[in-house]
Amino acid sequence: MSDSFHGLPCWFELMSPDLDAAKAFYSGLFGWEVTDAGMEGFTYLLAKAEGTMAAGMMAVPEPGMPPFWVMYLAVTDVDAEAEAIRAQGGEVHKAPADIPGTGRFAVVADPQGAVFGLLQPLPMEGGGAQDGAGRAFDQGKAGHGNWLELQTTDQKAALGFYAGRFGWTLDHAMPMGEMGSYDVFAREGTQIGGMMPKVAPVPRPFWLVYFGVNDVAAALAGIEAQGGKVVNGPMEVPGPALVAQARDPQGGLFAVVGPKPA
Repeated sequence: MSDSFHGLPCWFELMSPDLDAAKAFYSGLFGWEVTDAGMEGFTYLLAKAEGTMAAGMMAVPEPGMPPFWVMYLAVTDVDAEAEAIRAQGGEVHKAPADIPGTGRFAVVADPQGAVFGLLQPLPMEGGGAQDGAGRAFDQGKAGHGNWLELQTTDQKAALGFYAGRFGWTLDHAMPMGEMGSYDVFAREGTQIGGMMPKVAPVPRPFWLVYFGVNDVAAALAGIEAQGGKVVNGPMEVPGPALVAQARDPQGGLFAVVGPKPA
């Protein structure tokens, strides 16, 4: 099997205490078409943006657990990858298991504690494993993951970990004054995200998913109108583009990115 998809961001999954409310909020915000995946034994919702798979939603694993987004990286061998991450000081929160018709997955944490998922995709009909990795991360489409951001306690160690495991490289570092630097990383020459010191009031490092929108101002108005909260932004970033961070009505943290108005 080709490893051309290894390290590709491939899926985004919301763990929420209220799936009906989450479905209503994100459908209204991103125009997602959300349907039940028909999984046996529990409810798993699939979201499409303009006909293309964009994200999944499921209930939080334990009552009282706060909502959160999990980003998944495609890998060639999920069992070997999970064991290697554990050996490097990371954690395996969900041991590798099969998803019928999709592939094999695990949920892990890097050595600093940031949680993310692994997916070993099945080849799709008429295509290869690259197609099986999905198209949820598409920097050219609204409603899809457009950018990843890691807030961590040790950027140098984190970059070394993800570079070694997934082949990511440092593209450039942007000074942020006393805060340090914003380290933009790339996969196969394409910028896909950044790493920065942890500033959000959460107990451990985490990955933040930026979803693309066509109009940031309209998206922020929609967030507030539906009971969400804008917690930072909008602010201009190189591109030029506008970004903002927000929480959904249940408290799930996410971000939006869109073009700067002319």
